[in-house]
Amino acid sequence: MEVPTGDFQDLRLWRRQVADLAVGLVEEYDRPVLVPMTLVNPGYVDEIFGALKDAGIDVHHFFLKVSREILAKRIDGRSFTPDNPEQDERVRRWCKDRIEPCMAAADTLPSDTVFLNGELTPQELAEQVLARVRAGGTSGA
Repeated sequence: MEVPTGDFQDLRLWRRQVADLAVGLVEEYDRPVLVPMTLVNPGYVDEIFGALKDAGIDVHHFFLKVSREILAKRIDGRSFTPDNPEQDERVRRWCKDRIEPCMAAADTLPSDTVFLNGELTPQELAEQVLARVRAGGTSGA
């Protein structure tokens, strides 16, 4: 399905499915669910987080603070469709076009957002996230 805005997050069905899947995973496995994504639109944050909270799920929101340069470098190092270089480049371009809105979203995030230092190693980041989730209970998103 083509999205008129070019951003899949603008699809109400996508947002509903993200929340439904997270709720289902927590209910089925009774463990925290980590969802790596950036929600830029504050209304979408409220919509998805609200659905999780309505289902009784503790939400721990983390935001990884990384410089624009490092984000661009990481995007350049990823392969999305290795068998289709043209599509791969289109996806990279789309991702890079999202850097500025994602960086700007940091100012609109919920007040309980935990900001993580993108200079830390993946192991250090994982330890911080797990410590926060464990302190908050057995279910989280």
